[in-house]
Amino acid sequence: MQGDLITLCLAGDVMLGRGVDQILPHPGDPALAEAYVHDARSYVELAEASNGPIPRPVAFSWPWGDALPTIDRAAPDAVVLNLETSVTLSDDFAPGKGVHYRMHPANLPCLAAARPDVCVLANNHVLDFGRRGLAETLDVLAGAGFAVAGAGADAEAARRAAAVPLRGGGRVLVRSFGMPSSGIPPGWAASADRSGVDYVAEASEEAAASVAARIRREKRPGDVVVASVHWGSNWGYAVPRDQVRFAHALVDGGADVVHGHSSHHPRPLELYRGRLIAYGCGDLINDYEGITGHEQYRDDLRLLYFPSIDPDGGALRALRIAPFRARRMRLREPPPEDFRWLRDLLGRISRGFAGPLALDTDGTLTATARGWPDRPVRGDSGTSGTGARGGTS
Repeated sequence: MQGDLITLCLAGDVMLGRGVDQILPHPGDPALAEAYVHDARSYVELAEASNGPIPRPVAFSWPWGDALPTIDRAAPDAVVLNLETSVTLSDDFAPGKGVHYRMHPANLPCLAAARPDVCVLANNHVLDFGRRGLAETLDVLAGAGFAVAGAGADAEAARRAAAVPLRGGGRVLVRSFGMPSSGIPPGWAASADRSGVDYVAEASEEAAASVAARIRREKRPGDVVVASVHWGSNWGYAVPRDQVRFAHALVDGGADVVHGHSSHHPRPLELYRGRLIAYGCGDLINDYEGITGHEQYRDDLRLLYFPSIDPDGGALRALRIAPFRARRMRLREPPPEDFRWLRDLLGRISRGFAGPLALDTDGTLTATARGWPDRPVRGDSGTSGTGARGGTS
């Protein structure tokens, strides 16, 4: 804890499978069941064709690059990321899916390099290799001491919040759930006698009330609650009205941070009742480098979010955002023009609700909550720029 504030590190999608797995010390079977790409090493070749050769094998820390010292400097009380890959040797390719992500369990030190406190798993890739693959993923993560939320051996386990203890007795409680708008098949929902993810079928008032009720039952004084939700389209900045209402209902019900993810690029930020809502944190690590299409979204630029929260009431007091650029499957500090592009983008798509962002000397975009407008993001009836990119959804 920094002073009396709790600082979190929030990351969007961390996809350590497929091409990323192939450059690590223990690459798994590269065979893919995709329509056009049949070998995961092809994604490495695409990245190399764009930005130069990638040594193989790389160190486990390679994909994180400059993100690791950035996290170390921030000294967050909890690192929360969306682990969007199975960690398994299973070859049970989930039927009906065009893209499957798996990482060899021996490459788990790559995940460990970032020292995540909670891996949220309610996403559309954690069961890419079936329930056998999910069981191995859960076993491998538990064996390495990683806390998880959002998936489990049954519905009770999938709905269980992960708790990170804080000095002084409080906790960071992380709830993870996913929605069909992100591509999660309904059949992946956990039940009383079946493993799976915490699946919320729609962003309805009733669903929000159910999640909020669980938050209220668990939250104690001094706790900070993160509601981590996998939802929305891959592309586009517009936020559907039902997602805005749902996020507001979570805050009204006791969530202090809404940690949204699924989109391949950052989506709007909002300050609502003093709480941070990140509708889409964007991808952090993946193997998309070199794949063309949707260049206007600059999905080569990746962000880490560092909100500082008052444990007495949960209000956001400051927000720092650290930008990176993916090159040769590694996160590096971007040039100044990319900092400026991101600053202007976030101010524009959040319609002023992210507050005035400034370029800081430590390589972050910063804002303070004081004086931020407390008005809702304008909800839209649909999303713009939607549609999955071949080979990446």
